[in-house]
Amino acid sequence: MDLHYDGEVKIARINMGPYDNNGYIVVCPETNEGIVIDTPAEPEKLINQVGDVQVKAILITHKHQDHLNGFHEITGAIGAPVAVHANDVDGIPRAPETVLNDGDTITFGNRTLEVIYTPGHTEGASCFLVGNHLFSGDTLFPGGPGKTRSPELLQQILNSISSKLLTLPDEVAVYPGHGPMDTTIGEARRRYQVFTSKTHSQDLCGDVDWLETE
Repeated sequence: MDLHYDGEVKIARINMGPYDNNGYIVVCPETNEGIVIDTPAEPEKLINQVGDVQVKAILITHKHQDHLNGFHEITGAIGAPVAVHANDVDGIPRAPETVLNDGDTITFGNRTLEVIYTPGHTEGASCFLVGNHLFSGDTLFPGGPGKTRSPELLQQILNSISSKLLTLPDEVAVYPGHGPMDTTIGEARRRYQVFTSKTHSQDLCGDVDWLETE
């Protein structure tokens, strides 16, 4: 478990399950109210870390099963309302209490989270922005975009990233849905520019690396 605290928010990142998933607990330090992001396997890790945090919402970045393997245990233990984008409602284990759309906001304590709709990895994939902290799910990783199933979906996720995420300030920290590494918007923009400076095959999709993919 990694703990980040910069005075703006407290962030616990819990590495969970066989797919190197990250679950997050994001807390307003003045009020101890917070939100949980994603519900992977090994749910006890996240549940134990919540402690006395007053969780106001459990947010799902997207509907893929590896982000939902601990859904029933986490939602049952915490009891907070579940929220997911409208286009991914069909993929979660039960109907959410809140259906999200682009630009929606969720307040916890003295902090406000903004929903940024970023389709491509799934139809309803979304990122969550709290101040200078972006929780990017499987949309944006330090090395590149999330995996896509077709060239059309690759173009969709690239458009989501370039138009919705890379327009944020350079200093915004990016916390992805898998792995121990973070990045920043400034570094992601630099690598994206390397990627777009090259000519790529029209059938490119799947796993793409900003610097290595030809």
